[in-house]
Amino acid sequence: MIEERALRDAAIAIARAEHGDPFAVLGMHQSGPGQPIEVRAFVPGAERLWVIDSATGDAAGEAQPVLADGFFAVTLTDRTQRFRYRLRVQFPLATEEFDDAYRFGPVLGELDIHLLGEGTHLRAFERLGAHPRAIDGVPGVAFALWAPNARTVSVVGDFNNWDGRRLPMRRRGVSGLWDIFVPHAAPGQRYKFEVRGPDGHLMPAKADPYAFQAEMRPHTASVIHGLPPYDWQDSAWRERRVQTSDRNAAVSIYEVHLGSWARAPEEGDCFLTYRELAERLIPYVVDLGFTHIELLPITEHPFDGSWGYQPIGLYAPTSRHGTPEDFKEFVDSCHQAGLGVLLDWVPGHFPTDPHGLGLFDGTHLYEHADPRQGFHQDWNTLIYNFGRREVQNFLLGNALFWLDQYRLDGLRVDAVASMLYLDYSRKEGEWIPNEFGGRENLESIAFLKRMNELVYGEHPGAMTVAEESTSWPMVSRPTYLGGLGFGYKWNMGWMHDTLSYMQCDPIHRRYHHHQMTFGLIYQFSENFVLPLSHDEVVHGKGSLIEKMPGDEWQKFANLRAYYGFMFAHPGKKLLFMGAEFAQRREWTEAQSLDWHLLDQPLHRGVHDLIRDLNRLYRELAPLHRTDCDSSGFEWIESNDSENSVFTFLRKADDSGHIVVVVCNFTPVPRQGYRIGVPLPGRYVERLNTDAPEYGGGGVGNGGVVVAEPTSWHGRTHSLPLTLPPLATLILERWEE
Repeated sequence: MIEERALRDAAIAIARAEHGDPFAVLGMHQSGPGQPIEVRAFVPGAERLWVIDSATGDAAGEAQPVLADGFFAVTLTDRTQRFRYRLRVQFPLATEEFDDAYRFGPVLGELDIHLLGEGTHLRAFERLGAHPRAIDGVPGVAFALWAPNARTVSVVGDFNNWDGRRLPMRRRGVSGLWDIFVPHAAPGQRYKFEVRGPDGHLMPAKADPYAFQAEMRPHTASVIHGLPPYDWQDSAWRERRVQTSDRNAAVSIYEVHLGSWARAPEEGDCFLTYRELAERLIPYVVDLGFTHIELLPITEHPFDGSWGYQPIGLYAPTSRHGTPEDFKEFVDSCHQAGLGVLLDWVPGHFPTDPHGLGLFDGTHLYEHADPRQGFHQDWNTLIYNFGRREVQNFLLGNALFWLDQYRLDGLRVDAVASMLYLDYSRKEGEWIPNEFGGRENLESIAFLKRMNELVYGEHPGAMTVAEESTSWPMVSRPTYLGGLGFGYKWNMGWMHDTLSYMQCDPIHRRYHHHQMTFGLIYQFSENFVLPLSHDEVVHGKGSLIEKMPGDEWQKFANLRAYYGFMFAHPGKKLLFMGAEFAQRREWTEAQSLDWHLLDQPLHRGVHDLIRDLNRLYRELAPLHRTDCDSSGFEWIESNDSENSVFTFLRKADDSGHIVVVVCNFTPVPRQGYRIGVPLPGRYVERLNTDAPEYGGGGVGNGGVVVAEPTSWHGRTHSLPLTLPPLATLILERWEE
């Protein structure tokens, strides 16, 4: 037993929330076998306290105050065997009875501690954080946290009046882990961790890094939720998912920011819920023919203006649209409708908000201490320390968490370039070379490779996509071949070059002709996605339609022709919301898309064109099966800069099933424009972006052109075509 003076000193430390080993003081103790039982408790505000035998409901003894502010102790001289007990506490206005958190044993097992310590516990989210459970028949919540340099850690929340003195946690040896079981804490209650740093300084209360739910901003508390089972109804999707993400599959992605796709004006312009989005967004995307929805980050984030790219709750779907169950229902509904769901995932950096990961335990725990490694100057964010195995484990587990718990179909990894290079957006002297003196971030590279290996190894049919804007080699090649292991890479070069070309007045396009062809030089070095993403319609860049030159008709004709070129070009497709109906204003996260534009014929025409392009892309194997294979593409004529015309063919195999694509990027219609084709037959005009139903002038070829045995472009046959102005033609060969 503790001597009187030592007990008083310990009581004072407990009352100040400064005791590093609260379980050595509080709860039930016995100095040896056959010795009397002593029970100690700290309940601020209590006037009297009794120890109650849980089995009988009788009082085993009344504790006496050691300190006036709520520390009690009692020696039960007639009790020499440990027993389950409760505390009956008399407060000034009421008497309450409850289980004592300090009578329960550790939450984390030794195997968990070992695996967490070596950074190989890939399901750490099942152990760390807050998990509702019952111990000895008592319902409550098991809390566990990694804070190796903290002097003390307490869990605070609705269950203890946010009093950091009430529930200091148990330190698990030298592991850096802390845990406690809190009886009668329950799902829906809010909580945080109160952490005292190694210097004794009390940090701002921290949100749980592993929280599965969080408060709606501007509030910042975590919410007890756990991992309750969900009755998924997507078995048909899961059975065929592998085919939907394959390099040979048609992959057409609708990128969406849930908070601004649509709002509820009748309810103060508030966000739509996940369930409302399931009812409205999913049928819309299915009707347009997209194969996947890509969500701008829905991981919990404090600032709307970050669009989710500065997350704090990496394990929590944002509460802006509802509960975790609501989000699961949204994903389930997507799958039942035949849509895959991708998540924009941000493992490269995190914001500096005081309730977040920065200086988590009073030290640079998750981030690098040196700002030359740990601070993003562009975004004023902190960079994860990928060399720390526990940090890698946190992020790797998170990647698997979304694919496992929410059955997402892939991750688009944000800002990969910033992760690959130590000198990313830094001047000389502002970065630290790697151990070999180079600029490559070796630890981050190892992390990305491991992440991709785990995703593809544990979740067949899932995909990973890199937003990588440099010429880093083999981003989308397997790690066993020396690649980073991503399934796909955004083709940022294609996007920049082609958009730059399209913004030129047609009279000047002849001087920029090879901006449209240059991408084919490297097109098959990676598995590319062609992205017209949110990044192209923000920060003063304007909308896609407003980038187009010319009068009103020409703007829309240019955009339609460009979309035709994009969907016929090798590579998977990605289009940001609003672009499918030529949203005029620049996108903002603060308001809904301008859906009224669909009432205008030119906007409706673009919308209908996207539907038909998606249908054709999925229907015609030559347009998707060889997206990532050079055998499926041939230039017919890539050098007609004088007329700004591009012609090429797509094929899926050697069967003779070919698709011919012709793009005229001037406002001049051209009669008798001859192009060579390899085979005879009827070439059916499957799509003409100048068709009247899209808002065009209806110039074309009457639906079909028969190949003539006239050699042209080095081929045995040729087609005499009428090229509509500012338009793309897609023709499919049908045998005679």
